[in-house]
Amino acid sequence: MSIPISLAHDYFLDLQDRIAKRLSLADGTEFHTDRWTREEGGGGISRYLENGPLFERGAVLFSHVKGNHLPPSATAQRPDLKGRPWEAMGVSLVLHPVNPYVPTTHLNVRLFVAHAQDEQAPVFWFGGGMDLTPYYIFPDDARHFHQTCADALAPFGDDYYPRYKAWCDQYFYLKHRDETRGIGGIFYDDLNTPDFDHCFNLTQSVGDHFLKAYMPIVEERRHLPYGERERDFQAYRRGRYVEFNLVLDRGTTFGLQSGGRTESILLSMPPMAQWRYQWQPEAGSPEAELYEYLQPRQWL
Repeated sequence: MSIPISLAHDYFLDLQDRIAKRLSLADGTEFHTDRWTREEGGGGISRYLENGPLFERGAVLFSHVKGNHLPPSATAQRPDLKGRPWEAMGVSLVLHPVNPYVPTTHLNVRLFVAHAQDEQAPVFWFGGGMDLTPYYIFPDDARHFHQTCADALAPFGDDYYPRYKAWCDQYFYLKHRDETRGIGGIFYDDLNTPDFDHCFNLTQSVGDHFLKAYMPIVEERRHLPYGERERDFQAYRRGRYVEFNLVLDRGTTFGLQSGGRTESILLSMPPMAQWRYQWQPEAGSPEAELYEYLQPRQWL
């Protein structure tokens, strides 16, 4: 079986470029471009901006890395692939806006290939998804985001959105806090059936729907007035984002274990965050309202 890696490579590069251009137009700031390589094989392109009028930090990252032996994070669920040469590629982005009424968001679409070895055929799988992390709840925004996620998956079967929505709720759950990271979206991994074309087309649809899901929310909320109180709460909630990425996220673990570029991996972190001891929002406040939504719920 031949896996058309070059097709995925070209798509991911184009997706990074399209998204970065749209975000740059919205922010009015050009993205910096940092090209990097790794000793074992491959490299990537980190495109980022910091301290813009809209985005305090924005990172749109492309990577295509290779190795001779799969790291433990990749073989934990597939021990049969241990020792195989591999390559992985994809686009990952995280956006941390300045205005606390504009939610943080995350997108990832990726392809992983374990190459043939000892008469064993190559193995591929796609993964990815997108999710939304608001600081203040606007139910219409949440419904729009989830509807766009559903639209991205609808051409491939009626069961995809419910499954991937539930998977997202489960994956982005901070067990030590007993709360979700945000209001979810979709998440999937290990997608390799029924064939490459189906899986690749689905992954392209997810990537292509990201701007449709997120940018209308940005334009609706970016000019809302805010003050020190809202920024302070945003920084506190950003601490949850850091906790998830460093404690639970498989992508962060894989990137570090596989010798990925540390600066690019940690670009997903917010530029400022806070932690407080046993802090609780005031009852009945807009900040307290958020906590009513940090458990899985049906938005559609």
